[in-house]
Amino acid sequence: MQTVVVWFRTDLRLSDHPALTAALQEADTVIPLYIHAPAEAAPWSPGAASDWWLHHSLAALDADLHARGARLVIARGDSATVLARLCSEHNAHAVHATRLYEPAPAARDRRVTEDLAARGIALLLHAGATLLPPEHMLKSDGTPFRVFTPFWRRLQERCAPQAPLPAPATIPMPADGIASLRLDELGLLPRRDWDRGFYGRWSPGERQAHHRLAEFARTALADYAHGRDLPALAGTSRLSPHLHFGELSPRQAWRELAGGGAAGALETRGTEAWLRELGWREFAQHVLHHFPHTSDAPMDARFERFPWRRDGGALLRAWRRGQTGIPIVDAGMRELWHTGWMHNRVRMLAASLLTKNCLVAWQEGARWFWDTLVDADLASNSLGWQWTAGCGVDAAPWFRIFNPVLQGEKFDPQGDYVRRWVPELAALDTGYIHRPWTAPPAMLAACGITLGDTYPLPIVDLAASRAEALAVYKSMGTDFKSVPIPTP
Repeated sequence: MQTVVVWFRTDLRLSDHPALTAALQEADTVIPLYIHAPAEAAPWSPGAASDWWLHHSLAALDADLHARGARLVIARGDSATVLARLCSEHNAHAVHATRLYEPAPAARDRRVTEDLAARGIALLLHAGATLLPPEHMLKSDGTPFRVFTPFWRRLQERCAPQAPLPAPATIPMPADGIASLRLDELGLLPRRDWDRGFYGRWSPGERQAHHRLAEFARTALADYAHGRDLPALAGTSRLSPHLHFGELSPRQAWRELAGGGAAGALETRGTEAWLRELGWREFAQHVLHHFPHTSDAPMDARFERFPWRRDGGALLRAWRRGQTGIPIVDAGMRELWHTGWMHNRVRMLAASLLTKNCLVAWQEGARWFWDTLVDADLASNSLGWQWTAGCGVDAAPWFRIFNPVLQGEKFDPQGDYVRRWVPELAALDTGYIHRPWTAPPAMLAACGITLGDTYPLPIVDLAASRAEALAVYKSMGTDFKSVPIPTP
């Protein structure tokens, strides 16, 4: 009787799981395994919000396995050591897993492959984390894409994904006992109840991922091209954490919404717009694979000498706490703290304020998002922050500095989003909700608002800080083509 191990990582599902399918075709019995080894992802070990999601996602996966006659084996420690011991104890000759592209996990997998091979055990890595493997998506000259638009065109040409694989009806495990930790022994849930706002908003697990996908397709997809920009509305899919933890594969999402066709042939603008966002996620994975240094360092080499405020001090603390005095940004930062998520447009505004108006290094903001987002994804997080800071591939022009007041008035015109998350401003007239420092003193007093006390004054002067940022950026020169970009 042959036994193999299926090593679950960020692929916590049973359907459309090529590694699991291959394992079941190859062996008589399968050991579903999760190894808790956060240090192996250093320096980007999962943050607290990710740990919360992981706990509940593992619980959901274990329940799904139980329904098929199996269970999730949980271990902790060095992955190579755990795998070697488990394979030895149960005479398993191979380990199947989904290939990962983040720098540290990819390096870990190379090391584990060598360690296991020395013991006569094969680590077999399968596709499943992306629509197409990064090594298959190159320009005609064989180099990786650095600009999204041509990447998206190529992806649409090549991406007519095969039908997703069905979940197995049964998963036979070895009859002898297999030692396992209890899930709560991993200590993933917080000791203090800062996660109260997560419950009721999020339901981790494969089943809930498909429920959310179907609900989004039914209620918000048709108007997504417009609704995705309005933070007060439920106009986005909120599928990002499900995709990050692999409860839903990108192939399943594409097939469900595109019906297997190419995005360019779709009839609804909403579907096209959402698949384009899925394309951005794919692009981020490809960029990080080909340029692994971009998780910590800028793609544009000039920004290595950019005069960031490496220690943002009071500016960074106020930004983290949602106390910047800029209502739309404060609303987003408070939404993030209470729910583990922030509307995408507001993420962009919050990032622009920190990097452009405050000149705080983008890595500081990326670290905070990494710890507080339930959908913290290294590739997307790094790409997004470098895009806003102007130092990455496909970067926003360095002179693009978003005005959060005008953005708030355009995309939260009635102030509903601000009123929800910044209740101390709730009584303010709509004309001043995004610029309370311009409201007449009598109006502020009537609303119970004392600027600098009940609500902060802006931490920076938006016009003056914009001018300062433009001067600093301009001092670096504008000929981006003259700067050598590292080759992968």
